[in-house]
Amino acid sequence: MTTVTPKRFSLAEYHRLIELGFFQGNERVELIRGQIIQMAAKGTPHSVCNTLLFGELFTLLQGQATIRNQEPIILGNDSEPEPDLVIVRNRGDRYLDSHPGIADILLVIEVSDSTLKYDQETKLSLYAESGIDNYWLFNLVANCLEAYSQPFQITGKFEYARKQVYLPSAAINLPFSTVTLDLSKVFP
Repeated sequence: MTTVTPKRFSLAEYHRLIELGFFQGNERVELIRGQIIQMAAKGTPHSVCNTLLFGELFTLLQGQATIRNQEPIILGNDSEPEPDLVIVRNRGDRYLDSHPGIADILLVIEVSDSTLKYDQETKLSLYAESGIDNYWLFNLVANCLEAYSQPFQITGKFEYARKQVYLPSAAINLPFSTVTLDLSKVFP
């Protein structure tokens, strides 16, 4: 009996597929642990929160770091997710030579409603395994911010040791700065 296993792609193979035009121009995909994942369409609350958040962070950071909006980050040899927002260190090449890697990342942010379980489980585990120190999840279902820090591994599973929940009326310091984000200006 033959065992059927899915084809896992390396980062190099994934990039080659992109170069060859394998994906449609409007097709949104990302590479997660070797699997090509179709990204979900964004609803209005998701889009509004993401837009407001980007605007607030851009104003607050004023060039202290680079804010990337739904752009790839490289996590190992088999993952290239496209988080809703990622704040990375400023780099002289402005990331022309390569997408940001783990050493460049200050904060990964996902805005989540229809993909909440996926972002709380699959993406959280991937970010923790990769050593991403700070992961924020704007949970639009429960209307709160879940701030994760201190990645660790327990019984073969990757998680975060610390989770703090903030209501939309709260203000929170960015984990790498003294800048404070007023969440009431971000939640739709």
